This record gives sequence, structure tokens and C-alpha cells, in this order.
Amino acid sequence: MEINGSIALVTGANRGLGRALTAHLLDRGAAKVYAAARRPADMSLDGLDADRVVRLALDVTDADAVRRAAEQAPDVTLLVNNAGSNTWQDLVAGDLEQIRLELETHLFGSLQMIRAFAPALARNGGGAVVNLLSAMSWFAHPGANAYHVAKAAAWAMANSVRLELAGQGTLVTAVHLGLADTDMSAGFTAEKLPPAEVARAALDGVEAGAWEVLVDEWSRMVKTSLAADPRPFYEALAATTF
Repeated sequence: MEINGSIALVTGANRGLGRALTAHLLDRGAAKVYAAARRPADMSLDGLDADRVVRLALDVTDADAVRRAAEQAPDVTLLVNNAGSNTWQDLVAGDLEQIRLELETHLFGSLQMIRAFAPALARNGGGAVVNLLSAMSWFAHPGANAYHVAKAAAWAMANSVRLELAGQGTLVTAVHLGLADTDMSAGFTAEKLPPAEVARAALDGVEAGAWEVLVDEWSRMVKTSLAADPRPFYEALAATTF
């Protein structure tokens, strides 16, 4: 998959990782980027090549909005599922509707996008799907367990659709990382990745044909720990300050 000349759609493109991904796609020669957000009119194009950016109204949890987006962007060759949320809910005592929202956004929202755009990707040569996931796909943490469950489900979904779309030549790349310096992580004091670094690693992975991208040492360590007894990992995690 070559970024140069591609036509991309980025969800949650108005800020954070979505904004960085949009900028890097343009820097690498994407012919067009559909920058999707719930309120695209509020999206600033400062610093971007506005002639190659198309603002698109999209809520990934709204099936009708997803269908309209697929109709408006039939030329997409690269789909980037970046839109996300964190409702900061635990599972036993948390708000069940907020827990469902996490799954609607990260799992079903991304899956709706893939289902809607898979035919276009096939018509346009196969292309690629990028799912922005997290090291929290692989570990729980009190206060954010709804996010963990949703990201874990999204990881399983990416592994599944990768196999289902292989026959049409579509690459599915799952991107995992620790903390990025975005609004979502504003309350944390731990070291954070610049969004541009995450975007660069994700797109490097696409161009290399990678199935999975582990952006930082934290995500690599967490995934490696899955093969071991979980107790030592969680005991160390409890002593970690974020």
C-alpha cells in the first residue's frame, strides 16, 4: 500500500491523532483526505493543504451517517478508524449506558465503517484499513475498564476482518500505543508520545504491509507480558504513576 496518490478517510480528524494522521497523509502525497468529524465545520485546516482536504460529517455510532459517508466517498483506498472516546467507567459499578457507548464507538463504530467501505476498497484495488487501538487492548486498569474492554474487542475485530478481507487484497493494520499527547490524556503526568510520532509509525506500518504496529516500548512490553502469569504485571502496574 503506497500512501502517495492514495485517497484516505480519517475518522475523528478534527484534533489529536486524527489531525496528525491527516497532516502526515498529505505530507506523504495522499491525493485527497476525507477529514471526518461530528462537527466538520469547526475543523481548522490551518497548516494543511486545504485543496486536498474534504470535510465530512460523520458520527461512527450512527449507521445512517456511516452509510452517507460511504456514498460521499466512493473513491477511498485507505480507511483510518481513529475516532474514539473514553467514558472512564468501570464495569461493575459504572454506568451501563456509558459502557455500551465505548463498545458502540470502538467496536461497532469501526466495524460499521469497515463494512460500509469494504466494497469501495475492493473496487479501488484493495487498499488498506488502519485501526488505531491501544496498549489497553491488553490490560485492565481501574477507572478505565470500559475502555479496556472496548479496545480488546476492537483488537479481536481487527484480527478477524483482516482474514475476511485478505481475499480482496485489503491490508488491515492495527496500531497500538501507550499515552499520546492528546486531550484524552490531559490528566496524566506520564511521558506521552507526540501525535506526529504515532501518525508516522502508523503510516510506516501501512507502507510496509504490517499487520500490527507497536508504536512504543510500553505497548511492546505489555503485549509480551500476555504470555506470562498476569499477577506480576498487575502488581507492577499498581505501583506505576500515570
